[in-house]
Amino acid sequence: MSIATTVTPAIPAGIWKLDAVHSSARYSVTYIAGRFRSGFASFDATLDATGGEPRLEGTIDVSSLTIDLEPFRNHLLGEEFFDAERHPELRFVSTAFRRDGDRVEVEGDLTLRGVTKPVTATGAITGPTGVPFGDAKALGLRLEAVLDRTSFGLDWNADFPAGGPALAREVRLEIDLQLQLQE
Repeated sequence: MSIATTVTPAIPAGIWKLDAVHSSARYSVTYIAGRFRSGFASFDATLDATGGEPRLEGTIDVSSLTIDLEPFRNHLLGEEFFDAERHPELRFVSTAFRRDGDRVEVEGDLTLRGVTKPVTATGAITGPTGVPFGDAKALGLRLEAVLDRTSFGLDWNADFPAGGPALAREVRLEIDLQLQLQE
């Protein structure tokens, strides 16, 4: 899908910072016979709309992985998956930001396990709007991207007894951001 750049409602100029309480960073992947879903509790994002094309930057603290089962969590944080000790952060920096009404397409560079690859995320933008309490302005940004985990070095897998991998290569990232304009 490609979205043409448009002049309909622009993002008001300024720096938009993450409201972490009302935001989430999740992923899902097909594993065995269903979808495995998890996320991260600690992340940050900034949308810089001070001039020219808006620039979205974000980071995720890999160690904030939200899995309660400690042995499984340790497995995912270990060398076979995120390798959190050597690569404690995921990072995204946009290279293009297009808006058409409430639809957005954001291209950028994602760094995961020390590997940087281009990624395109699509989704929706809401606002800006006022908030119920105070004079703040809020902006919502919901983005999804699909990536091949093996292109970032996440190669672990197990085979079914009859053959074939238990873990899919395709991972869906789902980022829901609520941002507030900084005065």
